[in-house]
Amino acid sequence: MRVLYHDNCFDGVSSAAVFSRFYKGHVHPDAEIEYEGLTHKAGQSIGPESFGSSENAIVDFKYSASDKLTWWFDHHESAFLSMDDEAHFRRDQSGRKFHNPEFKSCTKFIAHITKSVFGMHLPDLDELIYWADIIDGAQFPSAQSAVELKEPAMKLMLVIEAAHKSSLVHKIIRLLQSMPLDGVINEAEVRSTFETLYKHHVESIDIMRNAARFNEGVIEFDVSDHDLDGYNKFIPYYLFPQSVYCVGVSKSTVRAKVSVGTNPWTPRERRHNLAKLCEQYGGGGHAVVAAISFKPDELHNARAAAREIAEKLQHDLRK
Repeated sequence: MRVLYHDNCFDGVSSAAVFSRFYKGHVHPDAEIEYEGLTHKAGQSIGPESFGSSENAIVDFKYSASDKLTWWFDHHESAFLSMDDEAHFRRDQSGRKFHNPEFKSCTKFIAHITKSVFGMHLPDLDELIYWADIIDGAQFPSAQSAVELKEPAMKLMLVIEAAHKSSLVHKIIRLLQSMPLDGVINEAEVRSTFETLYKHHVESIDIMRNAARFNEGVIEFDVSDHDLDGYNKFIPYYLFPQSVYCVGVSKSTVRAKVSVGTNPWTPRERRHNLAKLCEQYGGGGHAVVAAISFKPDELHNARAAAREIAEKLQHDLRK
């Protein structure tokens, strides 16, 4: 079995862990499972080279109409690359492909399906499922709790989002299937990686403070000149608690990215569906948080899109 998951994402990694436990417990106890992370890129399609020769699952990522895809779970509103892909999903009769954007995390969605459809409950993974739902749904009590990283799950979130070593992430997926979160974060390689990344996390708060500006309810920032592709997405709200929206630009070796989010703690009414807004530029996501990926050499296009989106959000707030 090959499991393709949303890379550098706590929910994606947790989804891979929960699905793996289900698959080995309900479908094939002796299965050898390999993992491959998927990253949103401009003009992306999941090519045949991504799939293994036997069964394949995609969790917490867009649908593929490939005949090689045997399992699929996703909770994103923008789950389909095309109308044809959505039609292909609607015609599927396998009973192994599931989509529900009402769930805040794909991890909890998978746990719900494994229990309600397949009769398999995984109570020892309740802690992981709980925190995946908190993190992916931004259900923290405050921005401070999301940025200060005191809980084991929050420390793991930093490692998963900022570490770009596939072997370490795959180790974490395997550890999460049988260990509590404090045991995983205290595994030697995971702990040493966290300590290194935490120093960078603290520095990133100062970088964001200098890069961000706040105007008419919207935070705008551009950190494309810094190594901040895996920055903590709650830092802007930590710095500007009065904000309603945030629009940011970052860059990595594989993409220039526009991130658009809603402050989880704002008392203001949310009027925009950010997934639909980003779909206009080829991106997507959830109603409250979404993104757009451009090619690495299209940074100017990313910046232009970010400015347009910020202006649209500011105009809406003025109204």
